[in-house]
Amino acid sequence: MRLHSLESRVVTLFIVLILAVQLAGFFAIRNAIDSNARAAIQEELKISEKIFGHLLDQNKQKLTEGARVLASEFAFREAIATNDTDTIVSALSNLGDRFGASFSTLVRLDKTVAASTNNSLANNATSSLQPLFIQAEQSENGSAFSTAIVEGHPYQLVMISVKAPVRIAWVVMAIPIDQKIVADMRELSALQVTLLTSGADGKWKPGVSTLNSEQVKQLAQLVPKINEKSQLIADLNIGDEDYSARVLKLAQNADSMTVAVLQISVSEAIAPYKKLQRNLLILTVLGVIIASIISVLSTKRITEPMRQLADTAKRLGAGDYTAAITVKRNDEIGDLAQTFATMRDGIANREKEIRRLAYWDTLTNLPNRALFVSMLQDAIKQARATEQACFVLMMDLDRFKHVNDVMGHSFGDQLLKQVALRLSDELGQGGTKPARLGGDEFAILLPNSSFREAQDLAARILQSLEKPISIEDQTVDLGAGIGIAGFPDNANDAESLLSRAEVAMYTAKHANSGAVTYTPAIDKTSQQSLSLLSELRTALEQENFRLYVQPKVALDSGKVIAVEALIRWIHPERGFIYPDQFIPFAEQTGFIRQLTRWVLNEAARVCSTWIADGRQLKMSVNLSTRDLLDQDLPNKFADILEKHQITPAAFCLEITESAIMDDPVRAQNTLERLHAMGADLSIDDFGTGYSSLAYLKSLPVDELKIDKSFVLKMEQDIDDTKIVKSTIDLGHNMGLRVVAEGVENKEVMSLLKDMGCDQAQGYYISKPMPSDQFLSWLQTWESTPG
Repeated sequence: MRLHSLESRVVTLFIVLILAVQLAGFFAIRNAIDSNARAAIQEELKISEKIFGHLLDQNKQKLTEGARVLASEFAFREAIATNDTDTIVSALSNLGDRFGASFSTLVRLDKTVAASTNNSLANNATSSLQPLFIQAEQSENGSAFSTAIVEGHPYQLVMISVKAPVRIAWVVMAIPIDQKIVADMRELSALQVTLLTSGADGKWKPGVSTLNSEQVKQLAQLVPKINEKSQLIADLNIGDEDYSARVLKLAQNADSMTVAVLQISVSEAIAPYKKLQRNLLILTVLGVIIASIISVLSTKRITEPMRQLADTAKRLGAGDYTAAITVKRNDEIGDLAQTFATMRDGIANREKEIRRLAYWDTLTNLPNRALFVSMLQDAIKQARATEQACFVLMMDLDRFKHVNDVMGHSFGDQLLKQVALRLSDELGQGGTKPARLGGDEFAILLPNSSFREAQDLAARILQSLEKPISIEDQTVDLGAGIGIAGFPDNANDAESLLSRAEVAMYTAKHANSGAVTYTPAIDKTSQQSLSLLSELRTALEQENFRLYVQPKVALDSGKVIAVEALIRWIHPERGFIYPDQFIPFAEQTGFIRQLTRWVLNEAARVCSTWIADGRQLKMSVNLSTRDLLDQDLPNKFADILEKHQITPAAFCLEITESAIMDDPVRAQNTLERLHAMGADLSIDDFGTGYSSLAYLKSLPVDELKIDKSFVLKMEQDIDDTKIVKSTIDLGHNMGLRVVAEGVENKEVMSLLKDMGCDQAQGYYISKPMPSDQFLSWLQTWESTPG
């Protein structure tokens, strides 16, 4: 098993849990055994103390019985009465031999020794007899008993009154507490018994014992002094064994004390349980081994299917969805395997759908750009191998955006489907393959073909598109621009070949020439265009544009009442660039919208500063064709006005006739929304277009600007004069103010004033100037006499 695998972790967890439980049980049982054993030992010591007491009582009764027998014998009493010492000693000796007494003594009433079997012991025991006299005198039967220390050894003493019929003496018998009673105690209780007697120095001196001499010496050093009759010592360590002991006080005098130490070996007491503990330990080890084996097998039963599922997951990750899942179980693992199989099938189906979405156009069911590029790569590879050529035709529909905007996207989608069907029908079932690259762009692949075949196919496609397409009772005329590029003449790889075909296609659309074959000269022009577009974006980001203004003068008063906002480009390398060098390109590429927004924003900012300075001047701004087709222009304009806190009435928006006529419906919609906001509208370059006066009358305009081509030389050309006069009268009849641009001398300005023209604009008044210089110029104009 791997160290960090799930299997090893589960097995380790099982083993650790089992060990923890078994060891906890083992130690709990061991502690319980030890605790119970010690409790049992203490209880046994209490019982043994009673047994030891019974042994002493038996000795006492035996002595008492012997002493009474002697005291009741007539011959003994007669010997006392006659003071027959030999007879007394003989009787005492016989009695001591019968009952195991160490000495027997006859004591007179004056408490002196009359006779004894051991005069030395009798004399040394005199001091110990005093309590017996008192006890015997107070006793009804005249007897007394005590334990005393005589010559450093413990004795049991019994005193009996000798009466005839009154008390005439006392008989005292003494039996030693010696090896016999210790041996009897050992035999009865299996205890270790030791007698200890303290000397004058207070240290215990070993007496008789069931222990060996070395153990007795250690015991004498460990037993403390006691003050109570009985004292428990829970722990004694003698040699290599632990004991619990009970110390019994047997006798005590002024100088010494004798105790009996009853000991039970804890080790011996626990010994019967040691086997149980060993068996328990063996069972623990066996249980761990068996549990380990079972846990390994159980874990394998869990992890093996999981490994199979993991292998299946790897194969799924590698894209192999044919992997069989062989796990068949009725538990959670089986449910997981079933879920895995469902997931596998789901992923396979989704990937199939994703591949379809990734490589096929969902609208036309034609290959998309990704699939077309792949097919083109295969065709180039084959052409390179066979040293043949392959061609790409890229087609973009004319006027499709207009149709889409006017008729709606749903109609546009239906139109694209019809174009796809027409292309498929035209191409047939051969090796030629069409594709939709996006929007209204289509591409056709011609593998192993010639340049002539590519041109012929392009001509046929253009001819097929000349037939109108009918959708929902609407008939649409479409054209297309087609670009042609071939391998190996134009490119060596798929992306480059597509790019060259696209360049040729845009050239065809701009030139309205049907089909165009790629040449390097076309690409150079395209690169220049891309370079200019990039420079325009950079200029906008780096603020290289400047706002210029040209004043408009009211002819009746000579006052400046408005200005026209103009954009100028200050290139960091090429210097001043005039609008006619970049505005047409900006309109062609759509970048004009960004420029218009910049001019509107900058004009609003300048207008706001002039209003703050007390100058109320109307600001004219030119709008392009693409601006009018932007349905969001009114909202953008409103945001700019709100940003600079000025009203729409401060602006006059100028549009050309041609811009309006490109898409009259959308243009009129945009103009009406702008006019409803409050901005003035002006027709710029009036007279140069071909719009109808009836349509112009329907537009919400406020101003006509006469094109400068009619104004420049009107004082010299009578025809220009008539056109300008007619235009002024037409504008006034339509309720519009009329502005003449291109005024370059005093004579033209006077002539316009006489004709009733409202405003004039031109170099005679002022050339366009930077907006930040206008107020200074205005002060000079106002201070100059008219």
